[in-house]
Amino acid sequence: MRFAEDRLDSFGGRAGVPRTVHVWEPPEPPRCVLLALHGGMAHAGDWVTPARYFRARGIATAAFDLCGHGAGRRADIPDFDILVEETGLFLDWIRARWPGVPVFVIAHSMGALVATKFGLAGGGDVAGYILSSPYYVNAVAVPAVLQKLSTVLARLLPTMKVPLASLTDVLTHDAAITARHRRDEADGLRATEITMRFGHALQQAQHGLSLAGWRHPLYVVLAGQDELADTQAALRLLSAVPPHLLACRVEAGNRHENFNELNRDDIFAGIAGWIERALVQRDG
Repeated sequence: MRFAEDRLDSFGGRAGVPRTVHVWEPPEPPRCVLLALHGGMAHAGDWVTPARYFRARGIATAAFDLCGHGAGRRADIPDFDILVEETGLFLDWIRARWPGVPVFVIAHSMGALVATKFGLAGGGDVAGYILSSPYYVNAVAVPAVLQKLSTVLARLLPTMKVPLASLTDVLTHDAAITARHRRDEADGLRATEITMRFGHALQQAQHGLSLAGWRHPLYVVLAGQDELADTQAALRLLSAVPPHLLACRVEAGNRHENFNELNRDDIFAGIAGWIERALVQRDG
């Protein structure tokens, strides 16, 4: 398999639409499972690097191709709620396959926004949330006139392409990962475009976001050189999370994809230690 998965599977999303699942799991029963949500325009195979690290430490990772991703160059979703809804369905799928095993949600960028919405809505009985570069606020502000225009175009021309400059070269300092992204783009696994309604749905999901009601253990990694997500805005939003629930680190030299950056093993080690402590507290 292309991304070192142990197996591919599927589950039924909204209206039973099949979603492809990538599973990395250790040979022995896992100590916990990471429910992984990828970023916008990406795909579930992108989790290969952290998944291999955690598999070697007895932790399974299960990731699915979010609606509108993984099978085309233009990402499109009917609404943002479908991403949150299908996260709940995927959690049910994971619980059925690993009954009684603790589940952590791990998510990057847009996936972290999905995870946050899911957690704020209740989030199921998960052991904790791990977020990388949450896409709470755009790093480059969208002018108000363009926001209004996007609302009109999303309604009149929902599948029209949004004009976007390529950001592939500013996601990580790791040239090998960037080359993999380029191959995935060429093969149609990784999107290079989004539709008007996708962009509008993302914009609406960000609007008015507050973490004041957050009630779950939370580990966040932010990137100091992020050109996609506004790191300072994320810190302001995270300040509403009760301090006893939050562990947050800012990697000053990192670009957007912390889990694909050159210092990723250090980041993974920090996450692994936090997971261990969360499991002890949960069992206690």
